[in-house]
Amino acid sequence: MLTSPLRLGNLEIAFPVIQAALSGYSDAPMRKIARHFGCGFALCEVMLDRFVIAVSKRKSRFYFADTDEHPIGAQLMGSEPGQFVAAAQRLVSEGFDLIDLNFACPVKKVLGHKRGGYLMSDPKTALKIIENVRRNIPDTIPLTVKLRKGFDDLPQSRHNFFRILDGAVEQGVCGVTLHARTVKQRYEGTSDWTFVKEVKSHLISGGYSSVALIGSGDLFTPEICLQRFQESGVNALALARGVIGNPWLFAALREYANSCCPLTVFPPSLSEQRKVIAEHFRLSLELYGEHRAATTMRAFGVRYSALHPAAELVRQAFVRSKTADDWQQLLERWY
Repeated sequence: MLTSPLRLGNLEIAFPVIQAALSGYSDAPMRKIARHFGCGFALCEVMLDRFVIAVSKRKSRFYFADTDEHPIGAQLMGSEPGQFVAAAQRLVSEGFDLIDLNFACPVKKVLGHKRGGYLMSDPKTALKIIENVRRNIPDTIPLTVKLRKGFDDLPQSRHNFFRILDGAVEQGVCGVTLHARTVKQRYEGTSDWTFVKEVKSHLISGGYSSVALIGSGDLFTPEICLQRFQESGVNALALARGVIGNPWLFAALREYANSCCPLTVFPPSLSEQRKVIAEHFRLSLELYGEHRAATTMRAFGVRYSALHPAAELVRQAFVRSKTADDWQQLLERWY
């Protein structure tokens, strides 16, 4: 059951359901909303190593963690082992509690620069990155890695996956998040949770039962989340697309895990939705200022609209919103 804490090095996360790093989404306002609904651990949106090295103190406040967010993880992406080290060291100095290495991103532009999911096809470089980062950050900082099932469905990709997995745990990675689609699949088809179960068995049989396996992919309802957790034997779940515009999933999963009964009120009432959307916008406004907040929140609004009975009309209204007044009027009109 979802009652055993998740242990990642010296971190203990009481409820083993985390918010994944979500490019373009998992900023400080989203993470704070997630924590309000019971998420005990979240990762910042993925950051490029060279960006982390170069970003100024003034701009870093948009991307780095707030002091009240601990524990908090940072996810890094890149292609050069040396730059990974320098970026990881800066993130540690900025107060992050965990470093996660992204070898999973399937975006075409990312792959073209030999970053993210490309590294699933290049075990030598992937393992060199892990080795260098682990050796050059404090032992007290947990190091984890985000993987996909492989680069594609060819036998060589399967071989590369287990080479990276085994090498990573041998070098001191304490946790692996696995999205069980291939890089080539992107988000098409379904996530292969039988493979997740196989990987968990592989870790146990190899003597690495202490390495946490975190499952990800197609986790959109409390019922499915609990089913995947129980069937696969993972140590935790990473919620990603399922909690964009739906932070209530964290609370729903907590309740479902404790009672094994569906929530009586889901989706939440329009008044509850309004309260949360308004708070999310307030936090974004406080961090970014009006222009950037309105732009950033537009993507969240589109996701929030999916829970509204007039979903398409509300989605269109969010897309047209450009100012704080627009947002206030939208909430008055639709919520």
